[in-house]
Amino acid sequence: MSPESSTITRADLEARFRELNGEVATEVESARSKLLAVGAAAAVVVLAIAYMAGRRRGRSRSAVVEVRRI
Repeated sequence: MSPESSTITRADLEARFRELNGEVATEVESARSKLLAVGAAAAVVVLAIAYMAGRRRGRSRSAVVEVRRI
């Protein structure tokens, strides 16, 4: 909107909406990549914890078999 005119035209609104839409799109892309990286790291941590817990439980529940030759 130009400073000397006091009316807001359709072109002024469209230009401003396009500008805002462009800004929002770049922010969303930036946030999406960060969120994806955090999500992947969290998934790896959860899988590692599950693996370690299962391994520990498997060791405590497994029987020790002793074989002797006669």
